[in-house]
Amino acid sequence: MGKQGKRFEAATSKVDRDHLYGPGEAIKLLKELPSTKFDETVELNLRLGVDPRKPDQMVRGAISLPKGTGKSMRVAVFAKGERSKEAETAGADVVGGEDLAERIQGGWLEFDAVVASPDMMPVVGKLGRVLGPRGLMPNPKSGTVTPDVGRAVSDIKGGRVEYRTDRHGNLHLIIGKKSFPESDLVQNYLAVVDEVQRAKPAAAKGRYLKSVTLSTTMGPGIRIDTTKVKDLDEDLQPA
Repeated sequence: MGKQGKRFEAATSKVDRDHLYGPGEAIKLLKELPSTKFDETVELNLRLGVDPRKPDQMVRGAISLPKGTGKSMRVAVFAKGERSKEAETAGADVVGGEDLAERIQGGWLEFDAVVASPDMMPVVGKLGRVLGPRGLMPNPKSGTVTPDVGRAVSDIKGGRVEYRTDRHGNLHLIIGKKSFPESDLVQNYLAVVDEVQRAKPAAAKGRYLKSVTLSTTMGPGIRIDTTKVKDLDEDLQPA
């Protein structure tokens, strides 16, 4: 067994797969797991009681994490004129129109998010087969199709993440890096839970949060008690 396998085995031995942890307990445990050579991403995985095949039960949106993602986001922007200047000032990594679309169609994908002004959507629409499967297609509901491209770029660079249920009703959201202080992970965790609960479709019936699991890139899943998703130890309550 290699070092990676031994590390995962050691981490797994610390986690009781049959136990449902409180969120604070889960975050503390996650921080105590053996570390890797890189700063692992912390992800919150939720299985929701929705049927994403029905349009009125799709859970989708975006949220700005109060403590950021810990990840440097590369943003591509489709805009022209003054809006292109606004995007550049806000820190966009690349800005363009037809020329940018041609680069992407040619296989260039060195970006993590795409923003577009409404007038550029006819150009962006042609990239649906490239951007869609990668979850990069701009959308008004997630705030990535907007006349205020500068603000959208600033939000994404500042820790804004998009979310959308997959075909099984699962959500996967980054809440930071393992190196984050517990208090930062707690604040991001609570922001995500609040957002997901707020986004509950009116058409969803029965139990909404079916399962909630916290994990790192290389670590085992830590199951959180869905009846206590916001119950935190007093010392972990955000200020």
